Order: sequence, then C-alpha cells, then structure tokens
Amino acid sequence: MQTKVFRITDPSLAGAELQEAADILRAGGLVVFPTETVYGLGGNGLSHEAAEKIYAAKGRPSDNPLIIHIHDPAEADKYAVTDQLYNRLAAAFMPGPLTVILPKRDCIPYATTGGLDTVAVRCPDHPIAHALLKACRLPIAAPSANLSGKPSPTCAEHVISDLSGRVDIIIDGGESDIGLESTIVKIDRDETGEYLTLLRPGAITADALACVCERVVIAPAVLEQLKEGERPLSPGMMYRHYAPTIPLVLLDGTPKDILAFLKSEQETKPCAILCYDEEATELQHKNLFTVGAREDLATQAHTLFAHLREADKTDARIIYAHLPPRDGLGLALYNRLIRAAAHTIKKI
Repeated sequence: MQTKVFRITDPSLAGAELQEAADILRAGGLVVFPTETVYGLGGNGLSHEAAEKIYAAKGRPSDNPLIIHIHDPAEADKYAVTDQLYNRLAAAFMPGPLTVILPKRDCIPYATTGGLDTVAVRCPDHPIAHALLKACRLPIAAPSANLSGKPSPTCAEHVISDLSGRVDIIIDGGESDIGLESTIVKIDRDETGEYLTLLRPGAITADALACVCERVVIAPAVLEQLKEGERPLSPGMMYRHYAPTIPLVLLDGTPKDILAFLKSEQETKPCAILCYDEEATELQHKNLFTVGAREDLATQAHTLFAHLREADKTDARIIYAHLPPRDGLGLALYNRLIRAAAHTIKKI
C-alpha cells in the first residue's frame, strides 16, 4: 500500500491530518502514532480484522497480546473490569507510561488479547496520541511500530524504515521522550490480599508502584526466558526481542576490566560498542555509540533503541554493551538488553 507520512508538531494545528488518520482507524486501517514511550502501530481495538492486520504488518505471532490505548483512564471500564486498585493506579500514573492488565469485556476480541481473557489497557501521555484518540473515539490497539523482534522505534525514521508500505499513515511527532515501552502490571489476588505482578518494567519503577500497592511481585520472565510452552501474558516477554541483526553481548564486570576488554576487542576484531560517556575518550571512535553517563539511566533508556539500530548498520560482527543494574530504571534497561542479546552475558 501507499503510506502517507504526516509531520505534526502541534496537534491543534493539524486537525485535518488527525481526522484523516482517525477515519482510517475507524475504517479498519493502520496508523502509526507517537507516544511518550515509543511509536505505536495502531488499529481499531474492537476489531478482530484490525488486530490481524497489525500482526501481519509487524510479522508478529498472534498469541502475543496487544495493548489498547484509551483517551481517558475512566474509559477502561468500557473495555475491561476495573476495580479500586486500578483506580488508584490510574490516579497516580495516568496519563503516563503504565499499562494495566485487567479481565476483558466481551467487546474486546480475542484477536486483540492474543487469545487471553485479559486485556492490557494504557492511557498515553502524548499530545498527538491524545488528540488522535479523541478524534477516532475508539480504543486503539497498538504494539510498538517495528517489525517483530527488532528494536522498538523512537522516531518516525525508524518506523518508515520498518513499516513503509505496510501501514496507511505514519504520524511523525519527533523523538519519543522516554525511549522504552510502558511498564506493564497485572492485578492479582491471593489469600493474603491484592498485589501487582510486574510483567514488564519501564519508566514507572517497582518502587513507584509500591507507593500505590505495597506488594509488588516481579514476574520471573522479567529477568529470565519463558518456560517451554508458557504463553506470554504481555508484550515483550519473548526470549529474543528488541534485537539487532548483529549479535549483541552484554559485559558484566568492573568498570576497569570492561574498559580494558573493550580496548583489546577494538584492536582485534570489527566490533560496535555502546559505551558510557566516561569511557568514550578511552576508546577508538569507530562504531562507538555513547549512551549517556554511567549513572544517567534516563538518558540510557532514551538512547538505547536508536543506538542498537545505528550499531546494526555498521560493519561490526559483534556489538558490546554494559549489563545494567537491576534496580530502579535499571531493571527496565536490563530487561530490554537481555532479550536483545538473547540472554548472552560475558563475565569479564
């Protein structure tokens, strides 16, 4: 198909373009739009056929659930069974980079949920996403707007590279602010009461969630691969995901030892390196990508996927990156990188 690209900086001045995109969604077409996390590949969340189009455009397995995006947190009750804990989460974090998994209502087709009886709900905090949702008056089902398995797109250029000719419209709204997909939680209950299961870490950390719900359990799949036959309960749980074509290896060791290893590797093989700012002056500049200061996890999150895509364009035969910490925002970086590296970690 012929893909249109709309470049929008101020949604209040782009009413005609947004209405055209909304009409495409209501007619069953596909529209890529920016959010504060990454770009989303949107279709009508109430349509089985639209969900199938999304899976086909991405080349994504149909058992991998989609997230529905809504205009206002209160709209969730139209599409899912909400409760008081959802309302508290919504009051604290929505609009924003949080997705909550809830029991679905019958209006949400199983094609959207990957065959599950639950649906993932998110209210994005981005003016263009907000305006598009208001214009189309539908929940928009939207995974990240990349070919399945590749690094998620944080600017329209990434989307155009992956999906031009596969979608009706791409809305270019500039770079995503956060750069990592939303935090995903599921509301669970047992004999001791309600709790949150963290299925995918993101900008809203486990510590932040604990301010709303005291008990937060990190799902094993956040740090490990799914067991054989285990179904993904949310996006981003597959064994290899967010991955460049060139093999990625994560380095675990002291800063001094890792720097010495990287210097040696640059002398002996064609490699690409995602390094900290503090290391850049010590390394050769060829195929070198600085991700931010060692302690600046927000900048590392913002730049990660773009750098993985750039490193993948080099003549390198291997990409090296640091193994992130597992606390705070570091857990989200760790989660993305171990999947991008297919859990390949080298102890230095």
